[in-house]
Amino acid sequence: MARTASLGADRLLWMDGRVKAKPASMKSGLLLVTVLLLMVIGGSLVYVWSRIQVIQAGYEISSAMKHGRALAEENKRLRVEIASLKSYTRIERIATEELGMSKPRSDQVVIIR
Repeated sequence: MARTASLGADRLLWMDGRVKAKPASMKSGLLLVTVLLLMVIGGSLVYVWSRIQVIQAGYEISSAMKHGRALAEENKRLRVEIASLKSYTRIERIATEELGMSKPRSDQVVIIR
């Protein structure tokens, strides 16, 4: 059982019939150690959180670059397809074979200046 003591001690402890006083400096030392430990743990958590954020940002950058390369590849493929569709030989073949058109005679050509 504990009782309030005089100015020098915070508590009195009963052990084996003897009374021991716990000094105030021990309590403040324990408080200091606890605060320092909490600061170290908090700092460690902030450090780990920041490293996780950096790694996550790296994954997002990598994903965006992969998507950009895929879009560039598709753009290149579409430009080649456009070039092949605009080919004069292809257009002439479609006009003659599928649409039944023929090349104009010289008297059908009108030159505009």
